[in-house]
Amino acid sequence: MATIMVVDDEEDIIALIQKILTKEGHTVITARDGKEALQKLKEIKPDLILLDIMMPGMSGYQVCKMIKQSNETHSITVAMLTVKADDEDKIRALENSGADWYFTKPIDVKRFARSIEWLLKNPPRRG
Repeated sequence: MATIMVVDDEEDIIALIQKILTKEGHTVITARDGKEALQKLKEIKPDLILLDIMMPGMSGYQVCKMIKQSNETHSITVAMLTVKADDEDKIRALENSGADWYFTKPIDVKRFARSIEWLLKNPPRRG
């Protein structure tokens, strides 16, 4: 199965996502903030990154932009996972920071799991 990195500063969210993804057979790597995620990306190249927007230090927008601008990580699919559900936030994530997908919290477990599987089978292709 796939290797998925979950970046979130909330322990309960990480635990829930990790439970869902490991049940589906995926390997889950966790990071509590953007700095830790970027450090781990130097050694591990996951198939998918689930990235919270509101975190201490660097925002998910900043982290995503750094991932997408790096030659080593730009092809990794990044999905934002956040409570920020308005259209302006989605546009900022998808257009300005380069995110490939957008999930809002709270998540519907079945829909989330199906969407993850679809994303893994159909990774976005950006020019």
